[in-house]
Amino acid sequence: MARSKEFDIDTVLRKAMYLFWSQGYEKTSMKDLVETMGVHKRSMYDTFGDKHALFMKAMERYNELVRASVDARIQGQTSAKQAIRSIFEMVINVEDVRPAGCLIVNTACELALLDPEAAAKVSEYFAKTENLLSELITHGQATGEISGHYDAGQLSHYLLNALTGLRVLVKTTNDRQKLENIIDMTLAVLD
Repeated sequence: MARSKEFDIDTVLRKAMYLFWSQGYEKTSMKDLVETMGVHKRSMYDTFGDKHALFMKAMERYNELVRASVDARIQGQTSAKQAIRSIFEMVINVEDVRPAGCLIVNTACELALLDPEAAAKVSEYFAKTENLLSELITHGQATGEISGHYDAGQLSHYLLNALTGLRVLVKTTNDRQKLENIIDMTLAVLD
């Protein structure tokens, strides 16, 4: 007879996600994971697989949470420019209790050249963000709110690059005004 789980999978996965987010993949040991998640090592392996499989699931969960947050921020906004600004402002709003920066960007820096599966996930998530930006730009150009001077695809590449850089910078500074100025300068290209 199979035993039922003595823990909530979503809760322990979220704990693992935050640990990987704050420490990175390499620095996070199995001992750290077991202690943080509050589960037995065997239960962790039975539920999630090895450390790498758990990390992939943590990245998926992170992406789901970010997507839901982005969707909530831009839903119902009639201004494409404001929707794009909301995405950028989400990066610098770190008042809630979470590590600064972005798990996906951290993974790109730490593992993309070493781990093909992690690199594929990073590329997939970056492509989804770029597609969203491109859709918003295209909509804004159609309504005349965003200048048609640039190709929407190329502009989305530029904005993704700037957004990624901002996700790195928030790990190194608490200067809110500096971060807001960067957003203003970056998004001036939309005029």
